[in-house]
Amino acid sequence: MADPAECTIKVMCRFRPLNSSEVARGDKYIPKFTGEDQVSISGKPFMFDRVFGSNTTQEQMYKASAQKIVKDVLEGYNGTIFAFGQTSSGKTHTMEGSLHDPDGMGIIPRIVQDIFNYIYSMDENLEFHIKVSYFEIYLDRIKDLLDVFHHNPLFVYHVKSQWFLGSLCPQGCTERFVCSPEEVMDTIDEGKSNRHVAVTNMNEHSSRSHSIFQINVKQENTATEQKLSGKLYLVDLAGSEKVGKTGAEGAVLEEAKNINKSLSALGNVISALAEGSTYVPYRDSKMTRILQDSLGGNCRTTMVICASPSAYNEAETKSTLMFGQRAKTIKNTVCLNVELTAEQWKKKYEREKAKNTTLRGTVTWLENELNRWRNGESVPVEEQFDKEKANAEVQALDNVVNNEKMAPSPNIPGVKLTDAEKEKCEAELSKLYKQLDDKDDEINQQSQLAEKLKQQMLDQEELLASSRRDHDNLQVELNRLQSENEASKEEVKEVLQALEELAVNYDQKSQEVEDKTKEFEALSEELNQKSSILVSIDSELQKLKEMTNHQKKRVTEMMSSLLKDLAEIGIAVGSNDIKVGSGLIDEEFTVARLYISKMKSEVKTMVKRSKQLESTQAESNEKMDENEKELASCQLRISQHEAKIKSLTEYLQNVEQKKRQLEENVDSLNEELVKISAQEKVQAMEKENEVQTATEVKEAVEHQIQSHREAHQKQISSLRDELDNKEKLITELQDLNQKIMLEQERLRVEHEKLKSTDQDKSRKLHELTVMQDRREQARQDLKGLEETVAKELQTLHNLRKLFVQDLATRVKKSAEMDSDDTGGSAAQKQKISFLENNLEQLTKVHKQLVRDNADLRCELPKLEKRLRATAERVKALESALKEAKENAARDRKRYQQEVDRIKEAVRAKNMARRGHSAQIGEEHTHMHA
Repeated sequence: MADPAECTIKVMCRFRPLNSSEVARGDKYIPKFTGEDQVSISGKPFMFDRVFGSNTTQEQMYKASAQKIVKDVLEGYNGTIFAFGQTSSGKTHTMEGSLHDPDGMGIIPRIVQDIFNYIYSMDENLEFHIKVSYFEIYLDRIKDLLDVFHHNPLFVYHVKSQWFLGSLCPQGCTERFVCSPEEVMDTIDEGKSNRHVAVTNMNEHSSRSHSIFQINVKQENTATEQKLSGKLYLVDLAGSEKVGKTGAEGAVLEEAKNINKSLSALGNVISALAEGSTYVPYRDSKMTRILQDSLGGNCRTTMVICASPSAYNEAETKSTLMFGQRAKTIKNTVCLNVELTAEQWKKKYEREKAKNTTLRGTVTWLENELNRWRNGESVPVEEQFDKEKANAEVQALDNVVNNEKMAPSPNIPGVKLTDAEKEKCEAELSKLYKQLDDKDDEINQQSQLAEKLKQQMLDQEELLASSRRDHDNLQVELNRLQSENEASKEEVKEVLQALEELAVNYDQKSQEVEDKTKEFEALSEELNQKSSILVSIDSELQKLKEMTNHQKKRVTEMMSSLLKDLAEIGIAVGSNDIKVGSGLIDEEFTVARLYISKMKSEVKTMVKRSKQLESTQAESNEKMDENEKELASCQLRISQHEAKIKSLTEYLQNVEQKKRQLEENVDSLNEELVKISAQEKVQAMEKENEVQTATEVKEAVEHQIQSHREAHQKQISSLRDELDNKEKLITELQDLNQKIMLEQERLRVEHEKLKSTDQDKSRKLHELTVMQDRREQARQDLKGLEETVAKELQTLHNLRKLFVQDLATRVKKSAEMDSDDTGGSAAQKQKISFLENNLEQLTKVHKQLVRDNADLRCELPKLEKRLRATAERVKALESALKEAKENAARDRKRYQQEVDRIKEAVRAKNMARRGHSAQIGEEHTHMHA
C-alpha cells in the first residue's frame, strides 16, 4: 500500500474566443499571455499550472489537463475534474463539447475513450467492474438524471469502508454497469437530455444546474487477488451571473439565485481551506458536501477555470482568476484505495504483533535501567540501551516477517524463548498452514461441484422449457389446422348454397321481369293521368290568380270612390253651404248609409272569397308539392323501368333473332319439301309421257330452287360472319376469364402469405411473452438473492467487528499474562491460532460473497436492458400484428368481393355460352340441312 502523500490542486485557465454578440458590440480582447503559465489582465499578472489561449483545441486541452488522471484512477486513486467560471465562459464546451464529434468532443468523452483504451492494453489477469452515475444539483436539490421518474430529491450520505477512507454519494442514485465506450456515451446522452437549460441574454443554452458524472472503476487481479478501486468525478458547474446582464426573470431568476448561492458556498470552502481554518463549511450546500473529498480530501483534483476575454466581462474574469489562485493553494491528502487480501491482513497482524513484542521488550529494558539509575547504581555502557541497535533489530524483524518467518527474534531484549518452544511453535504453525491448505482445497472442490450441479440444473430447465415451447407450438398448429379445415368445410357448404340460391334467384328474376313489365305499363298509364290532372290544376290555379287580382282591383276602386264621396259629404257639412232642406239631407244620408252597408256586405263577401281563394291556393300548392314528389318518384321509376325495358328489349331482340333463324329453317325445310314434291311431279309427268309440260315444270322448279339457293347462300355467309364474331367474342371472354383466374390465384397466394405472416407473428409474440415472464421471474429471484447476500454481508461485517474487538482484548490479556507468567503463553497462543483460523475462514466466505454480489450486480443492468428491449419489441410486434390483421381482414373482404364478382361474371358467360352454343347448333343443323 502506498503511503499518503500531499498534493496541491492543479488549476488550468482557459480563455474562449469573442462570441458574435461581443464582436458586434466591438468589445476589446483584454488578456495578454506572457508564458504558458501566466496571463495578465489590465496589467495584473495571474499564475496557474497552465494557461490556454483562445485558439487552443479540445485535444490540446485534454492532453494537458486530464489525460494523466485516467492513469491515476486505474492505479487506484480518486480523481476530480471540474470547470468553474461565469455564465457563457465555455465550461460545458470544455467538459462535454460535441459528444460525438472526434475533433469537437470535450474532456468527458475523451476520458471515457482513454479509460477503455488503457483497460484493453493492461494485464489479462486484471478483471474490471465499471459503473457510472449521472446526477445534477438543481435549486440545491439532487436529481438523478438517469431516473426521471424518481421525483423525490436525493440526499448525501457517507459510505464507510474497512479498506479505504470512504466516499460521499447521493443515496438512491442510479448506478449502471457499462462494458464499452458506446454504453457510456448512451448514458451521457440520456442524462444530458434530462438536464435543465434555459435561454438568457448571455447564452442560448445556459446550464441552470451543476451536473456531476461519476465513474467508479474497480479492478481485481485474479492471480494475486489484489483489489483496487478508483472514483472519477467529472463536474460541470453552472456559471455565476449578474441578473442585469442575463436579463433573468421568473423561474430563471430563482435558478440564478440558487446557482450564485451554491457558488458562494464553494468560494467560502476554498477560502477556509486556503487560510488553514479549523472549520470548513462543507455542509452549507449539497455541491460542496459532494465535493468534500475533492477539496482537501483523498482525491487528485484538477480545476479548469473558464474566462471571457471581453472587456465587457472584465470584473467577472478577474474574480474568476482570483478564485483560481486561492484554489491553487489547497492541499489534498491522496492515498491508494486498496483492499487487503487475507494473507496481507495476516502479515500485517504478525508484523504489528512482533512490533508490539519488540516495544514491550524495549520498555522492560528501559524500566530496568531506570530503576538501577534511581537506586544509585551506575549502569555500564555495554548494558545501557542502544537505540540504533534496537531500530536495526526492528527493521530486521520487519524483513523476517515479510519473508513469512513469524517467530520473533531471540536477540530482542526482554524476549527469551527456548529451542523447544521455537520448534513447537514452528511445528504448530506448519500444522495450521497445512490445515488451511486442506480446507482451501476442499472449498474449491465443493465450489466446483456446486457449479457443475448448478449448470446441469440450468441445462435441464432449459431443455424442459424448450420441450414445453415445442409442445405449445405443435398444439397451436394443430388447433389452427383444425380451424382451417372447419372453415374450408363451411366455405364449401356456403359455395354450394350460393349456387343453389343463384339458380333459384335466376328463376325469380325472370318472373320479376314479367311482373315489372306489367307494373311499368300500369305506372305509365298512372303517370299520364297524373300529368293531365296536374295540367288542369295549373290552369285552374291561373284562373283563380286572375280572378283574385280582378277582385282586389275592384275593391280598391270601390273603397277609393267611397272615401271620395265621404270626403265631399264632410266638406259640404263643414262649410254649411247646404241650402236644401233637412229632408233632402236625410235622404242623401239614407242613400249613403244604404250604399255603405252594401259596400260593407260586398267587402265582406270579397274578404271571404279572398280567404277561400287563399286556402284553395295553399291546398293547390300542397297538391303541387305532392304531385312533384310523385312526379320525381315516377321519373325514378321510369328510369328504372327504362333500364329494365332496355334489358328486356335486348332479350326480345335475341328472341327475335332466334325466331328469325327458326323461320329461315322452316323456309329451308319448305324448299326441300317443294323440291321433293316437284321431283315427284316430274317423275309422274315423265311416266305419262308429258315431256313438254314436264320440262316447263322442271324449269320452273329449277328457277325456284336457284332463287332459294341464292337466298340460302346469303344466309350462310351472314351466319358465318356472325359465327366469326361470336368466336372472337368467345376468345376475348376466355382471355378475360384467364386473367381473372390469374388474379384470383395471386390473391389466394397473397392471402396465404398474410396468413403465414400472421401465424409467425403470433408465434413470436407468444415466445416473447414467455421470455418476458421468465426474465421477470429471474429478476425477482435475483432481487431476493441480493437481499439475502446483503443480509449475510451485514452479519459477516458485525461478526468481524466483534472478532476484532475480542481479538484486541485477548491480545491485551495475553500481554498481561506474558508479563506475569510465561506458563499461560502456550494456551493463549493456541486460542490465538484458533481465532486466526476462524478469521481466515470468515475472510474467504466474505470474499466469495463479495464476488458473487459483484457478479450479480454486473448481470442486473444487462438483464434490465434486455428486458426493456424485449418489452419494446413486444409492443412493436403487437402493433405490427394488429396492423397485419386489419390488412388481412381488408384483403379477405376484397378477395371475397372479387370472387363473388368473378363468379357472377363466369355464370353470366356460361349462360351466354350455352345460348351461343344452342344458336351455333341450330345454325350447323341448318347448314347440314
